[in-house]
Amino acid sequence: MNLETYAFVGILSAVGIGFPIVGLLVAWLLRPKKPNPIKKSTYECGVETMGDTWVQFKAQYYLFALIFVIFDIEAVFLFPWAVAYGRLDLWALLEVVIFIVILVGGLAYAWRKNALEWQ
Repeated sequence: MNLETYAFVGILSAVGIGFPIVGLLVAWLLRPKKPNPIKKSTYECGVETMGDTWVQFKAQYYLFALIFVIFDIEAVFLFPWAVAYGRLDLWALLEVVIFIVILVGGLAYAWRKNALEWQ
């Protein structure tokens, strides 16, 4: 590999990092600056808040979402395999079995940690 290859990667990295930073900087400079106590208040569906607004949110909602994403991704990866099943060899079957075993292991772990129980 020569220096031109690394230069290309460096320029691409600089543009990839600099572009969002420049965009955020320009937006920060051009934004209207009109502070208002109403703008800084907590907004909760148009209703005035009652009590402390800094309430802890249950992490279990996120666990359910992550478990859903895991099995949604599983379906996305298994669908092409199922479509091409007739043209695949034994190694493809072994790879899918390993993939499913890993996912079942994750499900067993979540089940053992009671992440699937709604409290």
